[in-house]
Amino acid sequence: MMNYKKYQKQYFMPPVPCYDWVKKDSIDHAPVWCSVDLRDGNQALVIPMDLDTKIEFFKLLCRVGFKEIEVGFPAASETEYVFLRRLIEENLIPDDVTVQVLTQAREHIIRKTFQALEGCKNAIVHVYNSTSFAQRQQVFKKDREEIKKIAVEGAELLQKLTEEEHESYRFEYSPESFTGTEPEYALEVCNAVLDVWKPTADRKAIINLPSTVELSMPHVYASQVEYMSKNLKYRDNVVLSLHPHNDRGCGVSDAELGVLAGADRVEGTLFGNGERTGNVDIITLAMNLYMQGVNPEMNFDNMKDLVDRYEEYTGMQVGPRTPYCGSLVFAAFSGSHQDAIAKGMHWREEHDPDHWTVPYLPIDPTDIGRSYDADVIRINSQSGKGGVGYVLETHYDLILPKKMREAMGYAAKDLSDHLHKELKPDEIFSLFKQTFEDKDSPLTVNGVHFRQLDSGRIEASVNSRYGDGEFSVTKAEGNGRLDAVSNALKKAHGLDYTLTTYQEHALTKSSSSNAIAYVGIQEKDGTMSWGAAVDPDIIRASIDALVTAVNNR
Repeated sequence: MMNYKKYQKQYFMPPVPCYDWVKKDSIDHAPVWCSVDLRDGNQALVIPMDLDTKIEFFKLLCRVGFKEIEVGFPAASETEYVFLRRLIEENLIPDDVTVQVLTQAREHIIRKTFQALEGCKNAIVHVYNSTSFAQRQQVFKKDREEIKKIAVEGAELLQKLTEEEHESYRFEYSPESFTGTEPEYALEVCNAVLDVWKPTADRKAIINLPSTVELSMPHVYASQVEYMSKNLKYRDNVVLSLHPHNDRGCGVSDAELGVLAGADRVEGTLFGNGERTGNVDIITLAMNLYMQGVNPEMNFDNMKDLVDRYEEYTGMQVGPRTPYCGSLVFAAFSGSHQDAIAKGMHWREEHDPDHWTVPYLPIDPTDIGRSYDADVIRINSQSGKGGVGYVLETHYDLILPKKMREAMGYAAKDLSDHLHKELKPDEIFSLFKQTFEDKDSPLTVNGVHFRQLDSGRIEASVNSRYGDGEFSVTKAEGNGRLDAVSNALKKAHGLDYTLTTYQEHALTKSSSSNAIAYVGIQEKDGTMSWGAAVDPDIIRASIDALVTAVNNR
C-alpha cells in the first residue's frame, strides 16, 4: 500500500512513565460490568430493535447478571424515551439493577433526560463531551478552556436538577474520544467535573475512559488509564470505568490491561456488537476470568440459548469461531488434537483431579451448556484414531484396540474425504459395522466343536469352506479356543497369518447382555487385518471376529 505516509500516531502518551500495570500477570476479581447493548449496540444495528424486543433483551441482560445496564439516550429519539418510561412505569427494573442513561453535555438534552427518569429508583446519568485534539480542532473549533467549560456546565446542571428533584442519581462523565486526547488535558477536565460533584463513599462518581476509536496498542491505553487512576481527585470515591472499542482488534486486550492499570468497571456488549468493529465483548472478558478460576459474577451456563436469543433480537450472527460462544470454538478436527483430548478425558476419569487441565480445552464445555459429543470431537478428513475412537466409545461403548483405532481412523478419513463432509456419530458407527463386522466371504464357518485335551490344550473341529469350495471339517489344537480355531482354519485353507490381538468387553450400554470381541491378524509383511463381532456368547463373537479379520485380508 503506497499511501501509508498519510497516517501517523494519533494518540498521546502520559507525561510521565506509567507502567506499574506490567508487574501484574492476571486479574484477581471481576470488575463492575455495564451492558451498553441497548444503546451503543442498538444504534449499530442495520434495523434497530423495536420496543418489545428491547424489553425482552433487557430481561435477558438481567438474567445473565448485569447490575448496571445502559438503556438508552432518552433525548435522542421518541423510541428510546418511551422505552425508558415503559421500564419504569411497568416496574420492569429489578431493585438490584441500576439503569444508565446517556446524555450530551447540552442543557436541553440533559433536561429531557431527567424528565424521562421520573420515578426511577436507581439510575446513573452519563454525561459526555468530546475532548480529543481532532474534535476540538475540526468539529467544535474550540480551545481547551472552552471544551472544559462544556463539561463543567454539564456536570453542574446534573447536580442542580438532581438536587431539585430530591433524587440520589449517580453521575458518570466521559471525556469522549479519550484515546485521542492528551492525557494531562483529559485529567484536567475530569478533575474539574469531580470538583463539581464532590463524590463521597456512599455516592461515588464514575469517570469513564472510552477508547472511542482504538488508536494504539493495548499497553499504551493501559498507561493512559494508569496515569488517570493515579492522578484523579477523590480517587477513593471514583469508579474508574473503561469503554473500549475494537478498531484495531484489541478491545479485549485494552480492557484487560486497563483493569490491571487500575480500572474498576467495564462497559461493553454481548458478543462485541457495536459501531464499526464493535465494542469490547463482555462475554469474552468474563469467561477469560472464569478459565483462570476467578468468579466473573455473570451467568453464561447456557451459552447456546444466549446466542440464539441475541441473534433473534438483533439480527446479527455470532461467528463460529467467536471465543467461548461460536459453534466451532470447542471443535477438534485434527487427529493429534482429538487424541490428546480423548486421553485427557480418560485421565480425568481415572484421577478425578480438582482442577481442569484437559489439553486443547481451556474450559470444560459442559460448564456453558455445550457437550463433548456434539461440540468437541468432530470427525472429518483431518481427523485421526483418537477422535474416532472417542466417538465410538462415548456413543456406542466400543473400546477398540489401539492398532484397530488406527485402521478405523483411516477408514473414517477416507470416507470423509470421498464425501467431502463431516461424519456424524451414527455415520461413524455404520462405517465401523460395514468395515469390521459380519464379513462371511470368502471364508465361511458353519460350526465349531471343542474338546479339552489332557495337556490343557484345546482341540477345535471347524466346519468351514473358502470361496466356492465344499464345507469340510478340520481339527487342530491350540492354547485356547480361538487359537485352536485359527490353527484349524490355517490348516484347512493354507492361510498364513499370525493371530496377534484379541480383546473383548461387555457392552454395558446395551439393553441385552451382549459382548464384543476384536481380533487382529498380521501378515508376514506386517500388514494388519481386523474384525469385530457382537454376541451374547463371547466364544461365538470371537470366532466371528476372526472370520471377518481373515476376510478383510
